Amino acid sequence: APPSLRGMLGTVTQFALVVGILVADLFAFPFAEEGKWRFLFAVTPVVAIGQLLMSPFLLESPRWLLGRDPKSLKARYIIKSLRGLRYDHEVETEVGHFMMGGAAQQQEQASQMAVLGEMMSKKETRILLISSLVLQMGQQFSGINAVFYYSTSFFEGVIDNPLVGTTIVGAVNVLATYAVLFLMDRCGRRTLIVWSSAGMFVSSVVIVLTLLGYFENMVALLAVNAYVIFFEFGLGPIPWLIVAEMFNGKYVAVAMSVSSQLNWACNFVVGLVFPYMNQYLGPYSFGPFAVVLLGVLMFSLTILPETQGSTPEELAQQMSRSLSQNVVYTSNADASNQIDQEWRKAMEQLQQEEEKERQAGTYDYGFQPIQQGDDDAPAI
Repeated sequence: APPSLRGMLGTVTQFALVVGILVADLFAFPFAEEGKWRFLFAVTPVVAIGQLLMSPFLLESPRWLLGRDPKSLKARYIIKSLRGLRYDHEVETEVGHFMMGGAAQQQEQASQMAVLGEMMSKKETRILLISSLVLQMGQQFSGINAVFYYSTSFFEGVIDNPLVGTTIVGAVNVLATYAVLFLMDRCGRRTLIVWSSAGMFVSSVVIVLTLLGYFENMVALLAVNAYVIFFEFGLGPIPWLIVAEMFNGKYVAVAMSVSSQLNWACNFVVGLVFPYMNQYLGPYSFGPFAVVLLGVLMFSLTILPETQGSTPEELAQQMSRSLSQNVVYTSNADASNQIDQEWRKAMEQLQQEEEKERQAGTYDYGFQPIQQGDDDAPAI
């Protein structure tokens, strides 16, 4: 994607997901009965049939076409249509970018474990990989899917119809994601993560206090909606978007694969464990999520790099410089002065010895002086 639209287009996937969640919530109203809930499973094949009918209108991937045939005219036509280009030289420039990206991915035919080991062995890529994994874990362990999976049971006793509360959360989720579409390329990724984790942390604390009886039940509904809004402003789309911005073509496939596996593993853990957390922790069930969000906030403030407006190569150089500063600027000033003094003494002693040799006529100038009357001296 063009750098100016990279954030917006990366967030479109998240927007499509939350729209699907809202549609599922709306379908629950007519079918949320004992004898009808099974009809909800019929929605899946209907959507699949719709996708099959729309598939002839989909455009093929230009990178895939160029990978099979670098001279593909179809790939050039698709690039021209997608980019809105007018001239052939502009199209060829984009083709060159696609070809370089594909060549970088095919440069190393090593296994994923070998590439992953290489990423961990380099300081500049290791901190980037750790950052992407921390964000994936933070996204799931923030508890967002506990809200979506168990929102109906969560709102029992808070409002009269828990299904209404779930649908309100889904609608707020869509509106927040739509707003982020226009905000993503105007603010830094790191800034949005900081505000997102901080807002979710405060919302989690308010939810716990409300469940303990310090506020009215309606405050819990407002806090949950604020929690979802802050999630969509940062921890929702950015962990998926930032991986492609951190790594070049050689590493991005492995980094995305590892990040995706970790994300779904954490998702599984949250979905499995939260009912027990709700049972045994009661009103404190959002406490562990608040601790995780506080950790993500601290990590974002101190370690997470900013990726907006930077290429993966520039980001790696930036991380290399920041890591090398620890070596350059933490030297001991007293030790440096001592080395300078010893160096000066050694040079002064060397100069004194050379002066004595010159006075004694034994100094080696690197050549033999010409003696007067030397028969071997060349004629001038």
